[in-house]
Order: sequence, then structure tokens, then C-alpha cells
Amino acid sequence: MDQRPLGKTGINCSRLGWGAFKIGRNTGTKFPSSYDLPSEEEAVRLIHGMIDLGIDLIDTAPSYGLSEERLGMALKDRRDGVLLSTKIGEQFQDGESHHDFTSSAAVKSLQESLRRLQTDHVDLLLVHSDGHDQEILADEEYIETLLSMKEAGLTRAIGFSGKTPDGSRSAMDWADVLMIEYHPEDRSHEEVIAEAGRKQVGVLIKKALRSGHLSPDEALQFLYHDSPVADHITSLVIGSLSLKRMRANADLLM
Repeated sequence: MDQRPLGKTGINCSRLGWGAFKIGRNTGTKFPSSYDLPSEEEAVRLIHGMIDLGIDLIDTAPSYGLSEERLGMALKDRRDGVLLSTKIGEQFQDGESHHDFTSSAAVKSLQESLRRLQTDHVDLLLVHSDGHDQEILADEEYIETLLSMKEAGLTRAIGFSGKTPDGSRSAMDWADVLMIEYHPEDRSHEEVIAEAGRKQVGVLIKKALRSGHLSPDEALQFLYHDSPVADHITSLVIGSLSLKRMRANADLLM
């Protein structure tokens, strides 16, 4: 699969990434239809299948239920060549999201993620915003903690998964990567994506299909080819339990 540079990090990643939400959680979601969680064995086969498709970027988070734990089991012998992205700031417990954007919570969250993922580092660590982007980013100690975890080798790159164009723009002061919602029905971040491209900040697209509400063919045609900022997008991170569907998504790259 085609690769693109992840900003100026020195990391290259596949233009199609996989979001591992659905292997770990099926409650409190925004998807149009319900789904059963795969078994542990099914999840491992699915993870290996995604890698075999040429997808090397896998995105997870502590708030994705069993996702990190299952990735850790599946990647014990396949960690090399896989770019693991996880997050800090949000936990999902007892059916509700809980946010904590303190430095101590960030350190604890990453330590627990590394344990579940059975690795000594992740490739990308993102702040999982609750929507109060500017308030989070105003905490200099929190940002310094992110930078120190990168310096310590616990993550190769750091970034921000925000909600607002202003938040994403502010995060470019320190972030290696931005994760941005962008699709034909929400183009509010278009200028930010162009600016990130000019500054060599990597751009990962989340919710490219608006949590399953958009036609993959139409949405990906726009994102891969028709969008005026398509050249500035590093990778689309799409969640799916279907290898067939992800293979079709990869074909749309051509």
C-alpha cells in the first residue's frame, strides 16, 4: 500500500489506517447499527488480516474497551513494522466517558496502555480531547509532560485529536500530528489541514465516513481524490470489522 510521510517525524505510514474501536467496545457509540464484539480469537485474526492488507497504522485508545489488550495479544510477534497510535485524556468506565487532563493522569494512562499493548513504546500518542480544546492546550505543564514522554522514548511522536479548528490550529505549536474529523459533510477543518501541510505537521483523518453514516465510495473518493487538501492528508483512519470492506477502501486509493 502507498506510504506517506507522517509530517516531519521521519515516520512513513500507509495512506489507509485502521481504527480498532470495534474490536473492544460496542456500547455508547454513534454508529447507525449495533454490532457484536468479536471473540478474542476473531479479533486476533482480524488484526493480522489488516496488517496483511498492507495497513501498518493502527489506532486505539484506553476508552476503546478491550481494544488495547487485544492488540497486545495479537502483536506480540508482529510489533515490528506496525505503527501503534493510542491516546491519553479519556477513559470509558461503567458506560460513561471520564476525562482527566492532568499530567499525572497522562503518565498513568500511558503506562497502563503500554502494559496492555505489551510494548515499551507507542509510535504516536494523541490527546483525546473532550471538546474543550483551548482549555486543555492552555495547560503548559500538560504539554510539557507530553514532550517529556516523547523525549523519554515512550512515544515516537505526539499529537492532538481535537474537536475544533481553533484547537487544532493552536496544537500545531507543539504537535507532530493532528487527528481531525473531515468528510464531505464537515469541511470546517479544511484550512487547518492546508496549514498543517505547509508546516509539515502530519494529518490523520478520523470519522471519514461520519461514524458509518456516509457511503464509503463517495466519501473516500472525496478524501483521496477530490478534496482540495487531499495532498496534505497523511492517512485516513477507518474502523471496520470487515477485511472485505477495508480491502475495498484500499482499492479506492488507486
